[in-house]
Amino acid sequence: MKIAIGNDHAGTTYKFAIKTLLESANHQVLNFGTDSEQSVDYPDFIHPVAQAVAGHKADFGIILCGSGNGAAITANKHPKVRAALCWNKELTELARLHNNANILSIPARFVSQHQALEMVKVFLETPFEDGRHQQRIDKIPFN
Repeated sequence: MKIAIGNDHAGTTYKFAIKTLLESANHQVLNFGTDSEQSVDYPDFIHPVAQAVAGHKADFGIILCGSGNGAAITANKHPKVRAALCWNKELTELARLHNNANILSIPARFVSQHQALEMVKVFLETPFEDGRHQQRIDKIPFN
């Protein structure tokens, strides 16, 4: 799988751990995040992830910022993106099962690195249930 990842300064350490995990599972990683802990503006690093997912250049995206909120809000401005802010494995699983989330937003200041890695595994291993959930997803775009 091809996974796009983006982060601001709050998520740099976690990004490197996630990248290592993904590459050890033979996933290709598109790194759009900062590699520094110097303060940056998260939209500059999140928009490229959302564009890669929406444009089918990546199968999934993983985004990180301090709260996860700014990253998720930014990513969800893109059509065909369903970024889910998750802070545990259960929410991550539901985001995939029911919402067919294609981007996982992780709040780096509110979960441990171990939790973040577990969430990434769940996100990539959980299939979408489809059925009644698809009709709900079809109603998300506002026209």
